[in-house]
Amino acid sequence: MAVNVEDDDVPLILTLDESRGHVSAPEEPPSENGGSYDLINDVPSPAAGDCYPQRSYVRDNWEMNYQEAAIYLQEGENNDKFITHPKDAKALAAYLFVHNHLFYLMELTTALLLLLLSLCEAPAVPMLRLGIYIHATLELLALAIVVFELSMKMRWLGFHTYIRHKRTMVKTCVLLLQFIEAIVVLVRQTSHVRITRALRCIFLVDCRYCGAVRRNLRQIFQSLPPFIDILLLLLFFMVIFAILGFYLFSPYKSDPYFNTLENSLVNLFVLLTTANFPDVMMPSYSRNPWSCVFFIVYLSIELYFIMNLLLAVVFDTFNDIEKMKFKSLLLHKRTAIQHAYRLLVSKQRPSGISFKQFDGLMRFYKPRMSSRDRYLTFKALNQSNTPLVSLKDMHNFYEVVGLKWKAKKNREHWFDDLPRTAFLIFKGINILVNSRTFQYTMYTLVAVNGLWILVETFMLRDGIFSRDVPWSYIVFLTIYGVEVLLKITGLGPIEYLSSGWNFFDFSVTLFAFLGLLALAFDMKPFYFIVVLRPLQLLRLFKLKKRYRNVLDTMFELLPRMASLGLTLLIFYYCFAIIGMEFFSGKLYHNCCNSSTVADAYRWVNRTVGNRTVVEEGYYYLNNFDNVLNSFVTLFELTVVNDWYIIMEGVTSETSHWSRLYFMIFYIVTMVVMTIIVAFILDAFVFRMNYTRKNRDSEEDSGIVFEREVFKEEMTAVAELYGRNGAASAASQLLKVVSQMDRHRQTSMLFLGRRSRTKSDLSMRMYEEEIQEWYEEHARKEENQLLWQDDEQLLNQPLHPPGLRQRSQTII
Repeated sequence: MAVNVEDDDVPLILTLDESRGHVSAPEEPPSENGGSYDLINDVPSPAAGDCYPQRSYVRDNWEMNYQEAAIYLQEGENNDKFITHPKDAKALAAYLFVHNHLFYLMELTTALLLLLLSLCEAPAVPMLRLGIYIHATLELLALAIVVFELSMKMRWLGFHTYIRHKRTMVKTCVLLLQFIEAIVVLVRQTSHVRITRALRCIFLVDCRYCGAVRRNLRQIFQSLPPFIDILLLLLFFMVIFAILGFYLFSPYKSDPYFNTLENSLVNLFVLLTTANFPDVMMPSYSRNPWSCVFFIVYLSIELYFIMNLLLAVVFDTFNDIEKMKFKSLLLHKRTAIQHAYRLLVSKQRPSGISFKQFDGLMRFYKPRMSSRDRYLTFKALNQSNTPLVSLKDMHNFYEVVGLKWKAKKNREHWFDDLPRTAFLIFKGINILVNSRTFQYTMYTLVAVNGLWILVETFMLRDGIFSRDVPWSYIVFLTIYGVEVLLKITGLGPIEYLSSGWNFFDFSVTLFAFLGLLALAFDMKPFYFIVVLRPLQLLRLFKLKKRYRNVLDTMFELLPRMASLGLTLLIFYYCFAIIGMEFFSGKLYHNCCNSSTVADAYRWVNRTVGNRTVVEEGYYYLNNFDNVLNSFVTLFELTVVNDWYIIMEGVTSETSHWSRLYFMIFYIVTMVVMTIIVAFILDAFVFRMNYTRKNRDSEEDSGIVFEREVFKEEMTAVAELYGRNGAASAASQLLKVVSQMDRHRQTSMLFLGRRSRTKSDLSMRMYEEEIQEWYEEHARKEENQLLWQDDEQLLNQPLHPPGLRQRSQTII
């Protein structure tokens, strides 16, 4: 492929004012899909004396186009709306200031500081308590930083776009409220009821690093309509059964569960979680065995039918949302690529992007990418093997830009260049470790080791762990160590550690060796490492493909599960703050004596003979006295085992309206947990469907591109960098050329690899529908362009000569 190195290209779209040399702002903010370009139909020919100023002007235009194209591609990757695209030089400076990792860290640190203040504010964790003046000052300082962040965001977005950005406006309103409350606390020097502290989590959700949490919350809200429909059906049957139970069982005063309609509703709600079953049934069942029919029918309808129907409906909605989200992001990325493409083509070559323009784009989009990798990425995009990348090629930008490039080795194994005797030894080791006999022998030894650990644990007396090093530990650790050494020797360190399973084996063996040292030298703080020995048993899951699929899916889900866990913690934080404000100090020893759960909170000293016996109900520990205790209590409520004891204890010390707090918390966690279950089901079903559809494909190899680079190409590209003053980039390419000379090669093969993502799997799963989406998208673009052309003809403003609007891109 020839490399075009011409320097006289003029951008097809100018972003600078020709007469003044600065970025000019558009009069109208761009639409969500972008605005329109001013195409250059004519560029004045410079006079002889004006050659250098004109060339400098064109170069400045290209630099601005590169930067704007990179921003569009980042917006496509991050799924940011184009309405937030910077509109002028001042907005661009603010955009670049806001979009860097130092700013992201400041944003995250400030949000975490505001959340952690709940540890120090009343009711505080005893050892972390701070004075009112200190924590109120820290809060004001953090809020001032948030004000600075939002002011930079307004400078970038502009006032009109800022007030139309819903999440930012919510954050602004919460900030104003928090500011007023912090000032009031500082002036009064005393805390008051501050339920609004629960809103501090909004600052964390709005952080750049919490984009996955925002997507989870959006998905939860999108799943709410069908969830609420089924929930209303569930509550409807609950009310019907509560009325029926009241009429059936209230005449018997010995039955405390149905003596009022309120108690009937509450106890049937608790029965839905099975926490009070069969206790709630036993009084009536003791009088009349046929009364069990009432409870059996209720649980069959509510628990086993409607609750499972709820999961099915949410799962179906979740599938539709996931598919629509993929479609939306795919088309958004395609539009972003089209925006960038229009900015990168030149007047001389409007049919594609040359390497010079692509390199300029990558300097802003991925500044740390080496010059070699930029060229290889350009070649990977260029399917037609021409000097220009077409728009069709550019549509694969996001699939190619993440590749990690390495030169393909000419040798098959790391030991190919060794002397013949050494080569034969290492070749034999390589054949051994790759043989099925070796693998199944190791699986058998792992299984025997697992059984031995089970027998050893069973034989422990009184649960006392022996401090002596067992001989079996040394034997099996020696076997695992020899296996690791053989594999590293036969495969080579790089190839060995490139496998996830091998890395896992190496880590477990290393921890087992550290555990042996801890036992041998009596290092008590490190005895916990010994417990990690049974992790070797996970290797047995490699034997069956279904187990491998399960584990692979589990590891793929870990990042998303982490974001879902953080989403759940945010709900915990909100409920913990509310619980502390209303229920702090309400639960203690011997409280709740007037309730049906008094025994769970009773703390009594009794003398039996010469001994003092303490009868202690531990439920007083499940309180809301500080944020840490509140999180533990909320987790117990999530598990729902005996959760009604905590609810009834709080209710007896406050008001019967307190039950609403616990019931709402159960419903909210049920929503989140149902979404988590739906997500796991969707991931497994999607992977299984993909596996069935692509039985012959090798998923584990990931995405691989292979490109051959000739010496003449590298030399030409290095000369291009040299003429542009990029000496370091040129030297990187000349190193590749010298490497070819050293091995007497005229070309070199490079492999680009990256791991396969769910987006790649979705591209394969929906490849037929994707073409329909593209056609539909193209028709919408064409219609919108025609509409914009008509609008421009009707409302075309008159500009002074030489003044050009900054481009806001096509649809």
